[in-house]
Amino acid sequence: MKTNDQLTLADLPFRCVELFAKPDFVCRCEENGSRQLSTQQFFDQTRALSLGLSALGLQPGDRVALVSESRPEWVISDLAVLTAGAVTVPVYPTLSAPQMWFILAESASRFAIVSNAAQVAKIMEVTAGVHDLQAVIVMDGDAEGGPFRVLTIAEMIASGEKMLATDPGAADRYRETAARVQPNSLATIVYTSGTTGDPKGVMLTHRNIISNVIATKGWIGLDPSDRLLSFLPLSHVFERVVLFRSLFDGVSVYFAETMTSVARDLQRVKPTVMTGVPRAWEKFDDAIHEGLSKLTGVRKALATWAIGVGYDYTRIWFAGGKPSALLGVKRAIADRLVFAKIRERTGGRLRFLVSGSAPLSPKIGEFFFAINLPILEAYGLTESSPGITANPPDAPRLGTVGKPLPGVEVRIGSDGEILVRGPNVMQGYYQRTEATAEALVGGWLHTGDIGQLSDDGYLTITDRKKDLIVTSGGKKIAPQPLENLLKADPLVSEAVLIGEQRKFPAALLVPDFAKLEARFEAMKLHAASREELVRHPEVLRLYQEVLDRLNGSLAQFERVKRFALLPTEFTMERGELTPTMKVRRQVVEQRWRSVIDTIYA
Repeated sequence: MKTNDQLTLADLPFRCVELFAKPDFVCRCEENGSRQLSTQQFFDQTRALSLGLSALGLQPGDRVALVSESRPEWVISDLAVLTAGAVTVPVYPTLSAPQMWFILAESASRFAIVSNAAQVAKIMEVTAGVHDLQAVIVMDGDAEGGPFRVLTIAEMIASGEKMLATDPGAADRYRETAARVQPNSLATIVYTSGTTGDPKGVMLTHRNIISNVIATKGWIGLDPSDRLLSFLPLSHVFERVVLFRSLFDGVSVYFAETMTSVARDLQRVKPTVMTGVPRAWEKFDDAIHEGLSKLTGVRKALATWAIGVGYDYTRIWFAGGKPSALLGVKRAIADRLVFAKIRERTGGRLRFLVSGSAPLSPKIGEFFFAINLPILEAYGLTESSPGITANPPDAPRLGTVGKPLPGVEVRIGSDGEILVRGPNVMQGYYQRTEATAEALVGGWLHTGDIGQLSDDGYLTITDRKKDLIVTSGGKKIAPQPLENLLKADPLVSEAVLIGEQRKFPAALLVPDFAKLEARFEAMKLHAASREELVRHPEVLRLYQEVLDRLNGSLAQFERVKRFALLPTEFTMERGELTPTMKVRRQVVEQRWRSVIDTIYA
């Protein structure tokens, strides 16, 4: 039996099949139910695909691009590559052909496993610049080839199954190949979302990722009775490590059919745990409050009372106090009569939620705790595999990202930058020697985030180092806290603070159009278009009030003097958002340059 230090991701399929015999191990929600793979089927398909890829010419160390939505085949492909000693290069399926070309070309991927013909077509657009690509394997349907072979994943699995049936030594060879993978072997190259400039390929070893899987066991407990509903892209290292942790502990994993089917899939899967980005939990919060706003009479009064009790109980608990017995009884009644019904919309079995990838509004966190649905905020980077800190379930602290995970060290640099050291820290950036030297100094990862560490070890992130705005008067402003305060208002969907080398800070605001339009109609006003809506004097007055409330709590130099309402949401298609829903400031400022110039005219 290997120790934790000796484990690799290539050991995972063997661990799963030996320890967790389940009929629904890795599954996908579909329109009429779910497609389930038992643990044995999952292992058999992983092994067969790995052997099929090896027969096609895959060698240890080869890079294999993986371009697909999250689904069982993504997991099977990933582990098939890793057990062959090769390296997976995840690619967001939403990327454009030129963006995909950059990753395929720089990583020198020899193979690509893609979800459908549309992804093959993207590769075909850029194939002239991708000289190393030899074959593409398609999960769904068929596709035409080009200068490379195109095969289906079913053909590859069938090839491996034939080897197992005709070659008595094939199964042993597969196990031996997986066993030869070393903890310090490169496992994956994960390209960052690229909020500024071209993405960089983060090199993570088996040890990097396994150490983070093990570290999270000291944070939250999972076991085979748990069920995860996954809706984030596995191309993002956060959800991928959540998946590896789930497999490690025998958790049943269900993938949502699409992002828009999550509400339906919650009712079917009835998960006990979910992970998401703050934007997802904001939408949950909006949906809950929309339902509460429709209540009338006694039901409305009961819900208002219950939520008030929930807040009273939670605030005492967060402050380190002990709620009175009477308040505990009230909370139990509130839970039975109101909160349990709210939680039924999530399937009724959730033990906790995990939020990562960006700062979570304390207001959102407090509400979820108030309705007895704990949400635990964590923090990490692709470069740290990703986990760095997490809020402990028994002592969470809103507004912080918790304490360092076991084995991970955190300190604050002289300029306020968060520095990290541990077995989870990357090898470096692929083919980027200078960038690696800049990020890894003296064994410490320079995160680029600015933060504070409390005396009892809780980390608070205040901003991105590169995002700090320096006005023409030399004043430094951290935009993220102010943006988060603006987004806490129901009328604001997105906020981007501007003011670099300008006289004063200003804001670009994207309205929550559903709420704004409802408010506008309630005022018996009419606009022919969103462009007309965001220019209407009454609408501008509403958002000036939002700014006035914010400015009242700020220092003079921080106050947002002017704003502009944008007539459209930010999108990934236009490049304003990364695949993980982070705002690309440079793209936003470039696209709305004329609006910004008008603000400062």
